[in-house]
Parts: sequence; C-alpha cells; structure tokens
Amino acid sequence: MKQVKKAIIPAAGLGTRFLPATKTIPKEMLTLVDAPIIFYVVEEAIDAGIEDIILVQGRGKTAIEDFFDISYELEDKLAKDGKMGLLDRLVRIRNMANIISVRQKQPLGLGHAVQCAQKVVGDEAFAVLLGDEIMVRSNFKIPNTTGILVRHFERNQASTVAVMQVEKSEVSKYGIADLEPLIAELYKVKGFVEKPSPTDSPSFWALPGRYVFSSKIFSEIGQVATGRGGEIQLTDAMDSLAKKEIMYACTFPHERFDAGDKLGYLKANVELGLCNKELGADFKDFILKTAEKLSSTKK
Repeated sequence: MKQVKKAIIPAAGLGTRFLPATKTIPKEMLTLVDAPIIFYVVEEAIDAGIEDIILVQGRGKTAIEDFFDISYELEDKLAKDGKMGLLDRLVRIRNMANIISVRQKQPLGLGHAVQCAQKVVGDEAFAVLLGDEIMVRSNFKIPNTTGILVRHFERNQASTVAVMQVEKSEVSKYGIADLEPLIAELYKVKGFVEKPSPTDSPSFWALPGRYVFSSKIFSEIGQVATGRGGEIQLTDAMDSLAKKEIMYACTFPHERFDAGDKLGYLKANVELGLCNKELGADFKDFILKTAEKLSSTKK
C-alpha cells in the first residue's frame, strides 16, 4: 500500500500576467496578507502529511529557495528580542518537511516541469500542487484539498485529481475532465481535454491545480507529443494514463483562488485578510464601510 509523502510544486512560470511586478520577483513570492503565495501552498502540502517538497524552479527564481532557507542573522536578532513568534510558521515548515529545489532549464510546460522532479520522486506516489493556486479552508475539521486527494489515493491506490465546476464560458481556461459519477464526491475519469472550446468541451469539470499521481504518470509524460502552445501538457499525459488504468476525480469544499491572475490575487487577499485573527475584524469593518460608500455614490 503506497502512501503519499512527496509533493511537486511547479514554480517556474514567467509570471507575465503580473508584469512589471514580476520582472525581478517571482509571482509565487508576491504577498498574500503576510506571507508569499507559495508559502500557503507549501503549508497545505505539509498539513496533508507530505514530508518531501520538490520546488521546480526556473532561472531567476532563487528568491523562493532563499525564502525557505535559514536566515541566521535575522533569526538570531528575533530570538534576542523575544520575537521568534514572527517566524514560527516558517520554522515549522523547515522542521516538518524537506525542501528540495530542482531547476527546469527551459519553460516547456507543466508536464515537463513535473518530469523534472522524476529522479527525486522515483517510483513513489506523489502530489502536485500548482504554485499559484490557493485553497482556503474554513472548516478545519476536514482535510485540506490535497489531504482529501491523499486520502482517496491511499484508500484506492489509484491516481486522483481535484475537480471543480466552472461556467461554460470559462472552460477554455482550464484542463477539463470527462467524468462518470460514482459515489458522493468521487468520480471515475474517462478522459481529459486541455483548454477546449465551449462547444467541444466534454463537461464543465475543470482542473484547479491539485493532483495525486502514481509514478506511472512519468512514463506517460515521456510519451505524449508536444501539445497546445508547443508545450508538454500534463493534461495530455493524464488523459493517456486514464485510458490505461482507473483514475479518480473528486470535488472539494474549500474556496479556490487563482492567485496567478490579478483579480484572483485580489480576491485571495480579501478572503485571507478576513480570515486573519489579528486583522479580520478591522478589515471587515473597512470593507463594509467601503461598500456602503460605493452604494451611496451610485445613488
């Protein structure tokens, strides 16, 4: 019975949607309230029981690796000032997981980014969490999104991916799954299509960037032809694997935000700001007052 203890976080994108901000700063290092986007993704992986986290980075993204490294001078000063609580979350990550950095030398697509970590993963099962997709959990009595996938994989010993429903007009932005309902939140996958047109889409079930795979996905990535945009598409490899062995998809009850998109990034900041124990109440008052002001202006 294979367990899921490794995760790949692709973070090699160029961040063109956030230029000029991302000219020198990786988009994954943009701040959501008080921590970088990728910090929340890594926390999700650790809370799901992941022990080894492989960051797949491109050229010029050493800031991500540096962030998770030890800063002796800063931590020594905080300790002497009695303020180590400010770094508790980061220290917790360092103590609970191994952060491993892998270089993607060319931006050849998500499938290629995952394949770059193959030597580290080996023949083990692993999760994939996109580095700019944020899942906000309001109910801590249930597992986070990656935790739900891990639970299904370890129970069924089959690759399992997260899905969510989107509007017909939105399907061309996502990989789309063709599904057969099974029980409750669980579906059997019949196939995948990368960013179909609304008229050609097999469903409105989209892939929001959370996956758990058996190591067999690597051989499929190695065999698929270059796909949309001249890149090696992970969706194409998933489609091939789903036609050879059983693969599952499941829904999740958490709020999802595309923090790699400007509007999604702003929404994620609002959601996380409202959830923040120190700032939430004051931030809510500000939002309500702003909404009231906007309402009166329209009148």
